[in-house]
Amino acid sequence: MFRPKITLPALAFSVALALPVAAQDAETVVATVNGVDITIGHMVVARATLPQQYQQLPDEVLFSGILDQLIQQAALSDSYEGDLPPRVTLSLENETRSLRAGEVVESILAESVSEEDVQAAYASQYGSAEPADEYNASHILVETEEEAKAIVEELGGGADFAEVAKEKSTGPSGPNGGSLGWFGPGMMVPAFEAAVVELDVGEISEPVQTQFGWHVVTLNEIRKSEVPALDSVREELEANLREQAAQSAIEGVVSKAEVDRSGSEGIDPTIIKDLSIVE
Repeated sequence: MFRPKITLPALAFSVALALPVAAQDAETVVATVNGVDITIGHMVVARATLPQQYQQLPDEVLFSGILDQLIQQAALSDSYEGDLPPRVTLSLENETRSLRAGEVVESILAESVSEEDVQAAYASQYGSAEPADEYNASHILVETEEEAKAIVEELGGGADFAEVAKEKSTGPSGPNGGSLGWFGPGMMVPAFEAAVVELDVGEISEPVQTQFGWHVVTLNEIRKSEVPALDSVREELEANLREQAAQSAIEGVVSKAEVDRSGSEGIDPTIIKDLSIVE
């Protein structure tokens, strides 16, 4: 695993600073190991594949850490003797296949989407949309029906819903008085949504059971949803259109390819868990 160093070796830093500005491109050689060059391009690609927490480190720390890592990998790779194990060869083949396929997909996703297509997608998705009811509700979540019934009785006696929620609710909304904010159809589990829909504003429900426990619910407000303006959903529509184009292109390429799956017939599916066959 890549482990960035806390301090930057002076030699590596001086080498980086000594590179002519005009020469610093993907082909610029930053190190050579047994005659094999390591370039800035190698470093850029290596950085792009790091976990996000490492990418947040200062550039000078990453520069040193990545260069050290690539030098170590180059030296170790050069010292390897004999044929590569099948799992390594197979991994390289998979990686090459994946990267080449990814380039095809990226080229499709990078293509511009016409305004006509965006307008058509908007009309299809929102043109006939009817304003739907949206609900603002609060709840108190407890483990048992008995606890929920006791809370209903307590609220019926005049207790403040938000204060009871803060004191007794086990849900994450408890500290906020049980408030769930606004939500529309399909955003809550069915039993909970059904209970909310049946309530009048200000009314408190009987105990409602879901997979999370037992709820006591109150409806705060109801409003009608608004159909979003085109510009507010343009990016989403364009992304969907690009994904559809990519999927269509993938299906088209596969349909034209000579594919023979007969070799997979009769294979025990559990074999894909057996790493021993590629050792």
